[in-house]
Amino acid sequence: MSAEKEIIESGKAVLGIEFGSTRIKAVLVDEKHAPIASGSHEWENRLENGFWTYSLEDIWTGLRACYADLVRDVRSRYGVGIKNLGAIGFSAMMHGYMAFDENGELLVPFRTWRNGTTGPAAEALTELFQYNIPERWSIAHLYQAILNGEAHVPQISFITTLAGYIHWKMTGEKVLGVGDASGMFPIDPGTKTYDADMLKKFSSLVEDKKYPWRIEEILPKVLLAGENAGTLTEEGARLLDETGELGAGIMLCPPEGDAGTGMAATNSVAVCTGNVSAGTSAFVMVVLKENLKKIHPEIDLVTTPDGSPVAMVHTNNCTSDLNAWVGMFKEALACFGVEPDANALYGTLYGKALESEADCGGLLSYGFLSGENIMKVPEGRPMTIRTPESRFTLANFMRSHLYAALGALKVGMDILTKEEGVQVEQIYGHGGFFKTPVVGQRMMAAAMGTPVSVMETAGEGGAWGIALLASYMLGKHAGESLEKYLSERVFAGSRGRRMEPLSEDVEGFERFIGRFKECICVEQKASECLRD
Repeated sequence: MSAEKEIIESGKAVLGIEFGSTRIKAVLVDEKHAPIASGSHEWENRLENGFWTYSLEDIWTGLRACYADLVRDVRSRYGVGIKNLGAIGFSAMMHGYMAFDENGELLVPFRTWRNGTTGPAAEALTELFQYNIPERWSIAHLYQAILNGEAHVPQISFITTLAGYIHWKMTGEKVLGVGDASGMFPIDPGTKTYDADMLKKFSSLVEDKKYPWRIEEILPKVLLAGENAGTLTEEGARLLDETGELGAGIMLCPPEGDAGTGMAATNSVAVCTGNVSAGTSAFVMVVLKENLKKIHPEIDLVTTPDGSPVAMVHTNNCTSDLNAWVGMFKEALACFGVEPDANALYGTLYGKALESEADCGGLLSYGFLSGENIMKVPEGRPMTIRTPESRFTLANFMRSHLYAALGALKVGMDILTKEEGVQVEQIYGHGGFFKTPVVGQRMMAAAMGTPVSVMETAGEGGAWGIALLASYMLGKHAGESLEKYLSERVFAGSRGRRMEPLSEDVEGFERFIGRFKECICVEQKASECLRD
């Protein structure tokens, strides 16, 4: 305790904060990268006027509440406050659209990654660039606004992501880490910044609009892991800490997206390594040895925090519907006067899945709370389907929902491994899906068909990952790569649990996913017919 207290008092601790879909989390680490305190704040997006969004008030209230919770944890553990820090890093959900005018005013409410409203723009840009542009990407949101003739477009002075916005307000710097930037606009692996030819193509595409801006002028500057991204201003310090205790002048690392911090937190930046983040949404990241043979709308091409090419399979849905079912079971138990602990409830229900038939006994589920691009589902309609011959047991029901949480991810990953022949030596897992020991890991290994490892630190997630990237900025030696830093300074000697895929699970998942793909027309029709 005395060592940690001295690190905090001397201003050597490093802070990482990540804005996830349902929780904002802060992690404070020591000079050995070990978490020594944490804080969090729950929040949730809302569907307003056809867009999934968080308000600016949500963002700043949530950030201050999260930081205040961290400070309370520090005081309770060590009896001191936080006056100075070695470095800070901010991370958030990738993609989306935040557009500002020349006065720094938000022009339209924040449009998050969850919105599937940019189909025509994404399709047109993919054709123009000959490079997959998913609907989530910032450039797709911008071009869709242009196609829609939205009045705010001529007023744009700057567009960025959520992490880029927070960093800008903290430092005054309009920058973005290359991993997060790669979800805004395509990155050239050679220059490790926006692809110059594609910038020119976009400018030509909108030239007739006579906008007072050019695309390269309104995007944030791209920075690589390890670079100094600015310092905390007095204004930024007050936005973070209302008490005035935290001082200005602290160095910040490049703001990153949750994909990049997931790679850092799982030591997955080397070629042929991969990680999977599974929570409200899910995505698999695989660092590529060579370029893909063709364009796949199901596969994003992004980068590691130091600019290496990565194939990403991203799904909008993972555990939301599963969580809703667990919540309903909790409500049913309450009718009988039973109030189970949340961990015990999840553990028991998830554990039942291990008693089920490997193919869920013929049950089929779709956990699409929102639209799912990979499956060509425009709007989510969670559903469970069965025939009279299906074995409708609790065990089969739970496994079908665990499988469903990974269904779209499995479809995308099969393209990467079976069609493109991408080799994945091991997948590192993190996120809420793995919180219950063994179960989520076993289901994921069945879906991926490859060993899945969960590190001891997996629960710290992206907040710890961005703290590692901030520590790398401070502690790297001349020429030391991020891969070497993570392997030799952070993860050397670290432990985790590895699970090989069981053949019966793999075969059962294959039968399930066959039905999942064959019956997707039912889900698609439901989104068309079932309206509020």
